[in-house]
Amino acid sequence: MLLRISLIVAILAGLGAGTLAYLEFSKQIPVLVQQRDDEKSAKQTALTQLANTNKVLVKTRSELLQTQQELADTKSERDKALASADAATRRADELNTKLTKVTQERDDAQNDLAAYKATNLTPDQVNKLNAQLKDSQAEIAAITDEKIVLQRVRDRLKAQLDRLIGPEQYVKLPPDLRGRVVTVDPKWEFVVLDIGETQGLQQDGELLVSRDGKLVAKVIVRTLQKDRAIANLVPGWKLGQVTEGDVVSPAHPAS
Repeated sequence: MLLRISLIVAILAGLGAGTLAYLEFSKQIPVLVQQRDDEKSAKQTALTQLANTNKVLVKTRSELLQTQQELADTKSERDKALASADAATRRADELNTKLTKVTQERDDAQNDLAAYKATNLTPDQVNKLNAQLKDSQAEIAAITDEKIVLQRVRDRLKAQLDRLIGPEQYVKLPPDLRGRVVTVDPKWEFVVLDIGETQGLQQDGELLVSRDGKLVAKVIVRTLQKDRAIANLVPGWKLGQVTEGDVVSPAHPAS
């Protein structure tokens, strides 16, 4: 009998301990489930961040390669501009030398003609001297025109070189350069000007837009033609609405 009682007591104690253990474990189940969910969410977040980081890394690498290519292209353009500027300078020096020589020849011909007029030369001799003088004058005019064109090319190349060498270099424009706005596009913020390369305007030259003597905006030339130019409005310099007929003048005139 005592043995049975002991067994019953042991069984009841085991059942009680099992019940208590089950109750305690039941309390921990939600905590474990929450921890599992949190860890799963944290893992998913980490995977998402890793994917985003990989995308940013790929994009950054692509931008780096593009920047390196642009730097190489810029260096190549700078070298070409330097070579062109040197060639234009040498050609201008040659023209100056030739102009000096032709001018001297013209002066000598004029002196000879004056001297011959005081003598008893034949009409054929005088006509020959006149023809030589006209040829010299025509050659001087041609050289002068070519010199002006070369000076414009040299100025344009110098502006390109200044732009490639450093961002702080400004394109210098003729101080008496004046023009007007003929077309305005407020959506894309650009204007069309009635002046161009013939008047001395240069690529990337900056112009002040004014009306009745008051500053309205500043523009920078992006497309240059012979007698026309397209310029973009410079951010931060728009003090009013640009309209057709507004006057433009150099922001950085040559001294």
